[in-house]
Amino acid sequence: MNAPSNMSMKSDDVLQVELEVFRAEHRDLDAAIHALQELGTSDQLTIQRLKKKKLALKDRIANIEDRLTPDIIA
Repeated sequence: MNAPSNMSMKSDDVLQVELEVFRAEHRDLDAAIHALQELGTSDQLTIQRLKKKKLALKDRIANIEDRLTPDIIA
């Protein structure tokens, strides 16, 4: 079967599942960053990379939330 290649063709159910997965990954990255910072001996480059990945996930989450929220014309 032909799987949809872009997000505009995905169903709301699939987007909802992806949203939950991305939120969980975002929380995990937040916990990892916090733990590395608490150790004090962590590599700053690693923390920087994790923060960048976390920010990218935040953007993807916002994009999916926008797609799931219906446009309401007042």
